[in-house]
Amino acid sequence: MESDRTPERARPADLKSAYRRIMDDHFPGRMEISFIETAGGGERRQTLVYEKAAWVIEEEEKGLRYGENPGQEAALYRLVNGNLVLGQVTTISPGRWLASDVELVQSGKHPGKINITDADNALNILRYFTATPCAVIVKHNNPCGAARAETLADAYHRAHMADRLAAFGGAIALNREVDRQTAELIVETYAEVVVAPEFAPGVMDLFSRWKNLRVMRIARMDRLESFIGAQYVDFKSLIDGGIVAQTSYVPRTTRIEEFLPAAATWKGQSYAVKRAPTRHELDDLLFGWLVESGVTSNSVIYVKDGATVGIGTGEQDRVGVAEIARDKAYRKLADRLAWETFKVPYSGLEKPEARSEVDREVTRQKGGLAGSCMVSDGFFPFRDGVEVGIREGVTAIVQPGGSERDFESIEACNESGVAMVFTGQRSFKH
Repeated sequence: MESDRTPERARPADLKSAYRRIMDDHFPGRMEISFIETAGGGERRQTLVYEKAAWVIEEEEKGLRYGENPGQEAALYRLVNGNLVLGQVTTISPGRWLASDVELVQSGKHPGKINITDADNALNILRYFTATPCAVIVKHNNPCGAARAETLADAYHRAHMADRLAAFGGAIALNREVDRQTAELIVETYAEVVVAPEFAPGVMDLFSRWKNLRVMRIARMDRLESFIGAQYVDFKSLIDGGIVAQTSYVPRTTRIEEFLPAAATWKGQSYAVKRAPTRHELDDLLFGWLVESGVTSNSVIYVKDGATVGIGTGEQDRVGVAEIARDKAYRKLADRLAWETFKVPYSGLEKPEARSEVDREVTRQKGGLAGSCMVSDGFFPFRDGVEVGIREGVTAIVQPGGSERDFESIEACNESGVAMVFTGQRSFKH
């Protein structure tokens, strides 16, 4: 007789437990990666030695909770020995750890793979903004908000409000000691991870309200700037166990002086953008270009006054991602205005007059895009891409350049008095 009982693995009561379970990974405590060069009948071997990271939580030592999903084993390794000189990659100082050796100030749950990689991608962006307080909030390895300001609290608030909904359950990375004012803003909502160089007295008492919040200290975040321009070997595993190895991406444009004037030649005729960016636009263009290095391609982002306004990620076509970033800017501003005015999300506005009030203001501000800068990680193959932003009132654009039809984008900018600069370098991230 067949049982009509629900199989054990399908019972609803077990679904949540999958997220609480800590996997017993079978990865060894040490790992070596060797690059072997054969020349002249001899062999030159360069070996990097890694050690598995773990934390002691409630008197039990465990590594990563699980990988990208429950049921996937995962391990975090940090480089502990070995020298490597491979083209522009020079690894001669093991121990320069950041995300691979975080200190758990408050453990919450054991960190999982996504918590570490989200924190790492936030650091990947933060390294360019050490001069001022800056906050980056990452969700699923993409920034949902990034901002810099005169105070850490203001930087966090602006990054959070850039996409308040996506920031829920995200990883917050801050490049200054977390003061009480910033901590009070953070605990108003739910976050998975907070990463910072230090925490002021009383801050951890506030964070303890969220028992599952992972609070990570990276004490040597002061050396983040030293990672600018540093390259490492990036590995991608294939379906058959093969590996693609590449050197990591390094943006060549890290100062406003390094932008290139937008110019092109088409059928013997020269084209150039007529208006140069203002200093304020240049600051936003550079901020956006460096944030862009941490965004999954194809991507387009909009930046205004040192904060992201709309971020479009992982789309297949350039026009589509420009439109996605635009549409997100409208939706996120609507939610922000509803929250600030009525203390409810936009979706929770029940009174038609309240919704109409928010809609009118969003339309007036063009989703916050009026006066913003547009940033693209790849060139625009036709003018229709830049026109998405121009129609919304962007005043300056940065893109790599290099399209056969760059002249179309240049003409579109000139027709609207929009400034545009090139970087001469693509910024794809997969």
